Amino acid sequence: MTPAGSMPPAPWQDPDRPAVARVADLLSRMTLEEKTAQLYGVWVGASTDGDGVAPHQQHMNTDHDWDELITRGLGQLTRSFGTAPVDPALGAQALARAQRRIAAAGRFGIPAVAHEECLAGFTAWGATAYPVPLAWGASFDPALVEAMAARIGRDLRAVGVHQGLAPVLDVVRDPRWGRVEETIGEDPYLVGTVAAAYVRGLQSAGIVATLKHFAGYASSAGARNLAPVRAGAREFADVTLAPFEMALREGGARSVMAAYNEVDGVPAAADPQLLTALLRERWGFTGTVVADYFGVDFLHSLHRVADDPAGAGRLALAAGVDVELPTVKCYGDDLVAAVRAGTVPESLVDRAARRVLLQKCELGLLDADWAPEPPAHGFDLDPPENRAVARRLAEESVVLLTDPDGVLPLAPDLRIAVVGPRAADPLALLGCYSFPAHVGAQHPEAPLGIEIPTVLDALRAELPDAKVTFAEGCRVSGTDVSGFAEAVARAAEADVVVAVLGDRSGLFGRGTSGEGCDVADLTLPGVQGDLLEALAATGVPVVLVLLTGRPYALGRWEGRLGAAVQAFFPGEEGGPAVAGVLSGRVNPSGRLPVSVPRGPGGQPWTYLQPPLGLAGEVSSLDPTPLYPFGHGRSYTRFVWESFAGDEVTAIGTDGSYALSLTVRNTGERAGAEVVQLYLHDPVASVTRPDMRLIGYQRVELAAGESARVTFGFHADLSSFTDRPGRRVVEPGALELRLAASAADVRHTARLTLTGPLREVGHDRRLRCTTEVSAAG
Repeated sequence: MTPAGSMPPAPWQDPDRPAVARVADLLSRMTLEEKTAQLYGVWVGASTDGDGVAPHQQHMNTDHDWDELITRGLGQLTRSFGTAPVDPALGAQALARAQRRIAAAGRFGIPAVAHEECLAGFTAWGATAYPVPLAWGASFDPALVEAMAARIGRDLRAVGVHQGLAPVLDVVRDPRWGRVEETIGEDPYLVGTVAAAYVRGLQSAGIVATLKHFAGYASSAGARNLAPVRAGAREFADVTLAPFEMALREGGARSVMAAYNEVDGVPAAADPQLLTALLRERWGFTGTVVADYFGVDFLHSLHRVADDPAGAGRLALAAGVDVELPTVKCYGDDLVAAVRAGTVPESLVDRAARRVLLQKCELGLLDADWAPEPPAHGFDLDPPENRAVARRLAEESVVLLTDPDGVLPLAPDLRIAVVGPRAADPLALLGCYSFPAHVGAQHPEAPLGIEIPTVLDALRAELPDAKVTFAEGCRVSGTDVSGFAEAVARAAEADVVVAVLGDRSGLFGRGTSGEGCDVADLTLPGVQGDLLEALAATGVPVVLVLLTGRPYALGRWEGRLGAAVQAFFPGEEGGPAVAGVLSGRVNPSGRLPVSVPRGPGGQPWTYLQPPLGLAGEVSSLDPTPLYPFGHGRSYTRFVWESFAGDEVTAIGTDGSYALSLTVRNTGERAGAEVVQLYLHDPVASVTRPDMRLIGYQRVELAAGESARVTFGFHADLSSFTDRPGRRVVEPGALELRLAASAADVRHTARLTLTGPLREVGHDRRLRCTTEVSAAG
């Protein structure tokens, strides 16, 4: 790796030496400018005015010429594939050339870490567009999410990428927030277990996973993007932070992204209590902390806690932000000048540079024989193996909300009127961080790059003997109702109506869901609700299919629909997945990762509420959801029987308890049940959620088959943050509730924790054990 005519091989290049020693040797040889160069990225090819990126975002400090800049070295290369449509093979070659230039330009020949977005698949032209994270949550299948992430990681690695900016661990607190589609759900246990699986999968391919957004981003006031967070200390500790702790401990994530938001007046990127005291000193994290895009400069330009970019850089570096992304603004010459002026200790630069170089060492980027050569042959970023995983995850994530009269599955020879603005648009299936929606929308001249069957096309293929007609009815947004008449006419001629409604994902107001696309209430966008009303009024059974990035209020049509199906942006194979559920080829097994409200107002709402957050006589507003967290129907029937718990119902505050039941498929077809375990704490020293998820198990059974499901509970899982701010296990009564949803409890085990109050730390148990065995 050493450039010709440069330094001879040195100890820092020797892979047989300990990484810490190698990095110490390298740092001792570097100038201040070379050390700071490791602390920022450069975004080549993005718009200089931020157009197409986001408000307040500009891609590069134009004071620096690229050739001059890289003589110092470079920490990161930003989104070589995720900025414009690029053929993957050509992109890999271009990235390799850029890495050779960077290595040749600097004294030490150190390449950059190349990072990309990978929230719903590798955000690159021609790469598989998987279901969004909210769909991962709906699957309740961490193993499948891990398999998907491993495939994403292999694709990233194949083209020369080292770091992926995913997963999102924000817990939904207000579904009006635009980025709900990027989250896994409203429960921290579900978020943590699924996110940890994603991390394991991505990092199994040698890619650094980046947890985001640390922390509190989804709790913004009024559901507005970047708005202040008003969460209390206990909510922050027990809900917001819990998934991050699980993904770090059980997933081993090697990077964390500091969030944009502030909590109680302190921006995350300037909070040493969050990024250093908690993350590193208490949790033991040793990886890198990267800024959310432009988040360092936002300390100056938006939060106004710094006078200038240099002040912003000082605050972020002191707090523990190691890398400024996506490009250099505060960690370049301004930081060098501040160090030389004595306003920033050089030890802070050394601390961050050491972390960055240790990660580069782990990635092999400091080895003498490192070479940035792409594969010699072309490669496919959307192979059949990827599509098979995308199809399976899409199928598992579709939620059958209701089918009271057995309208579904559809008979094969019906007259079907497909109506709605989401039925014939391939982008209806994609979230805002899939390449066609995120970047492709800015390049209308470019083809999609992947095959995306629409729901309409897939339904016609699924039911070739049916007579299928189509009318759009209306647009996703806007007030135009001129298409209603045709839609109603097609409905009147049909045996059944399939109304495909929902969101258009986009960025910063260009969509109805997505980053910066927050909403005032949970009414269906535009006039889609009025279209559904007109269709229901025909008397023809209406099957509602929702393709959305958040839940919408459906109480207006309670009891008036033939059936309702919810899919959260199910990806490129989502059309066939939804059509398979409608035809009956797929037995729906998805469960709601977020509650579906009855009415559009009264937000925020999640099921994690203490008693006074539930329905009661103290308020005329009833927040009870129409469909609760964990809800989902099936085309087969499951019986839960032979419930048993340990005979001893008193255990110590450090004790364990096992409970089990048999799940039997008594229907005529194979299906999957999701057994959920909730904790109810009747009396505690602070108010507690009435119920909270502490375990779950997806069980797939053939017709007539049964299985025994056993949960191992440890008292650590009852811990919470008490008044003094300690995490404790309190003695007293508990209930363990086995349920099909947060509102459908089937069996309850009552036990008592005995002994002293016990303080627990970072080494406590984080999850229930689960075991599935043959019944009887």
